Amino acid sequence: MKRTENRAYLIVLLAILSSVAPIGTDTYIPSIPNIAKVFHVSIQEIELTLSIFLIGFSIGQIFGGPLSDRYGRRKSSIVGLLGFSVVSLLIVFSTSIYELWIYRFIEAFFGGIVVVNGSAAVRDRFHGEEAAEVFSLIGTVRSLAPLIAPAIGSFIIHFFSWKAVFIFLSAYSAIVAFMVWRSLHESFTYQKQEILKSYLGVLTHKTAMKAMLVLSFSFSGMFILISKSPFIYIEYFHISTDEFPLFFGFNFVVLIGMIKVNLMLLKHYKAVQLIIFAILIQILAAGLLMLSYKGINLMTAMMLIATYMSMMAFIFGNCMALALEHFSKNAGVASSVVGVLQFGVGALISSLALMYHNDDLLPIGVSIGIVSCVSLLLILSYPRGKETQLA
Repeated sequence: MKRTENRAYLIVLLAILSSVAPIGTDTYIPSIPNIAKVFHVSIQEIELTLSIFLIGFSIGQIFGGPLSDRYGRRKSSIVGLLGFSVVSLLIVFSTSIYELWIYRFIEAFFGGIVVVNGSAAVRDRFHGEEAAEVFSLIGTVRSLAPLIAPAIGSFIIHFFSWKAVFIFLSAYSAIVAFMVWRSLHESFTYQKQEILKSYLGVLTHKTAMKAMLVLSFSFSGMFILISKSPFIYIEYFHISTDEFPLFFGFNFVVLIGMIKVNLMLLKHYKAVQLIIFAILIQILAAGLLMLSYKGINLMTAMMLIATYMSMMAFIFGNCMALALEHFSKNAGVASSVVGVLQFGVGALISSLALMYHNDDLLPIGVSIGIVSCVSLLLILSYPRGKETQLA
């Protein structure tokens, strides 16, 4: 048996391929205060680069889906990774905040071309409950990226300038491109189809779209917390940049634990039931954050944030499986639609949340509470019986 035919190795490889976004954002987060000082701008202007990254990432996926369905998962992944590597290196030469914004957008665009291939490759190989389990397992491995990435970023800026972070990102993506070229076997068989017709088929599938939108709004809440984490821990609670990865990483330790719980519960409960449960817990955590924002201590804030973020363990894999199960011939396009909605809505909502920044945590609690309520309304309208495909 060839190495890439081994299920465990394949899951790890696809997880690494899908980790471009968390590596591209979370390695960078600890350096945000330093970059703001270097460019003589506010920390909010540097936080905006996270939203710009998501916009570029979303647009990249619009092009990445058709490329994946036409040229295959392997070739389009390599092109995207090499482009990401080159532009990451160009960021080192930024001389103004505007150049940084532009380069981050282009870098993210290539990242978007990459990321659709991981989900599409899973859809090529797995179906139903097995697909939900594989997505959850990939989520477990991928969750290590935002756990490790801030520690790497803090280590780098402890010894070097912020530019070294992007040199690391350039090297990382080049190494992943080599791994894909060497080890990832093509799983897609080309079938001629019109791109617009393919997108229309995905966008007009009401049941699949509901699962995609639930994932998108839920991710928005998580991304608000990720983008505001430098403010929460470094600015509000006065945690040092060296200690930041410990507090930030705690969220993903809990998330990994919840992914394992999701895998166990999938044997007894339907995917939709688990998604509803997770969103209700998110609403509770957001409500408690709003009620306790005055005089909230570090430990309470950590627990509420970790509780909210860890519920993505029940939402991501199950929503992905529900959404992509309907598309066997155009999984690349379907995956790109999921990504565009996920990161596009995330960018829009997190940008709006940044506009209401003040010196406490109330706007954060209100923002994540609103998006979770929207997610709940969407999933409650999901047609009963459709989820039995994963049962």
